[in-house]
Amino acid sequence: MSRKPRKRRNKVAGSEMEEPLCCCEYIDRRGEKNHLAACCCDCEDLDEGCERWLTCRSLPPGTLERIADTILDRFRIPWLKGAIKINISLLPPLVLLPVSLHIAALHFLLALVILTSLPIVVLWYYYLTHRRKGRTLFFLSLGLFSLGYMYYVFLQEVVPRGHVGHTQVIILTCGLILMLVALSRAKRDPGYLASQMSSEKAPCHGSNDLPNRKVLGSSNGLHGAAVSGITSSHAKNSDAKGYSRMLAEGLDRAKEDWCTKCQLIRPPRAGHCRLCGMCVRRLDHHCVWINSCVGEWNHQAFILALSLFLFTSIYGITLTLDSICRGQNMFIALFYCPGTYADYSTALSFTCVWYCTIVTAGMGYILLIQLLNISYNMTEREARLALRENTGRRLLGGIVVDTGKYNQGFLYNWGQFLTLGSPTPQRSAEDIV
Repeated sequence: MSRKPRKRRNKVAGSEMEEPLCCCEYIDRRGEKNHLAACCCDCEDLDEGCERWLTCRSLPPGTLERIADTILDRFRIPWLKGAIKINISLLPPLVLLPVSLHIAALHFLLALVILTSLPIVVLWYYYLTHRRKGRTLFFLSLGLFSLGYMYYVFLQEVVPRGHVGHTQVIILTCGLILMLVALSRAKRDPGYLASQMSSEKAPCHGSNDLPNRKVLGSSNGLHGAAVSGITSSHAKNSDAKGYSRMLAEGLDRAKEDWCTKCQLIRPPRAGHCRLCGMCVRRLDHHCVWINSCVGEWNHQAFILALSLFLFTSIYGITLTLDSICRGQNMFIALFYCPGTYADYSTALSFTCVWYCTIVTAGMGYILLIQLLNISYNMTEREARLALRENTGRRLLGGIVVDTGKYNQGFLYNWGQFLTLGSPTPQRSAEDIV
């Protein structure tokens, strides 16, 4: 196979960028105008890969990655102002979930195998993406589609049985809507810190050297206040040794708060998220289910969304079991419901109940850990650091870690959490030092 010479296309100029795109046109990852009809054309890496495969030769390093990037960039659908790119990680849950549940409804053993395999597959994919430090919409897509599909099965298979009233359907629907509203608020800015890099060339990312000039001149951050406090303290006390010791402590503290990635001094309890690539105020953790960090500005909405999800899910499970297993206790019906797999509609509803139960148990555990951390005024990030540095103690059977650094009592800790995001009064440099 002879490789055709690649057509040379100029990048889109400024005047061309102003021209509106038709529904099938888009700007590709090279900055060139392209068309959906040419999605299979002009791929030099793919041509070379096919040629080497036919001639039984090995591919050069990085060829498969470039082919995958090209395919993902061209995976688009027509839209009003140009074709929009579709994240391929959105699609697997749309096919995997309904197919798996419908197969599981055919027989009890199939349900046992599939409902056991699904959490394992999800955990495997989580550790795979977490190890590669990549962001994915798979979990957000799985969560939202699970909610929509479970609600659809409830309306199609459970409500027509006549055992669920209109009031109960309205309550379940309102819980679902409120949970989605809280979820949308949780996906907002968690408290990202804007980078304070100067116009000069910043130090290399990952460097451990702290530029003294930039730190000392910083007006926002702990170290700038510390140095200011040291100066005022030196005016009161001319002891050279005390001044040197305080200056060294201020520099050490500033180095600990200095983020080499964002080139800024983090405020207390802030942390850098390696997936988002930014520092976040009072960083708790990066949640794959909302594809965003949980920080100072969205932590309350995150807890509210989890709580509403648990209420809606448990209420839906109760209504479904009461409808397909008449006259039985909910907990007994969950494990023993005679005649369930004699009818496909009943089997599908029962399979969805077990799927919801597995998901609810996982989310309930996450909510429990969150509530305990709030009660001890800890974040997930601080707990992990405390375990790594052996500076905290495990409580309540090891499910919560307390360092005692921020713990001021149950009521005070919850009061502080409920006022997250509100403006805090500025403290003087003497108070900080």
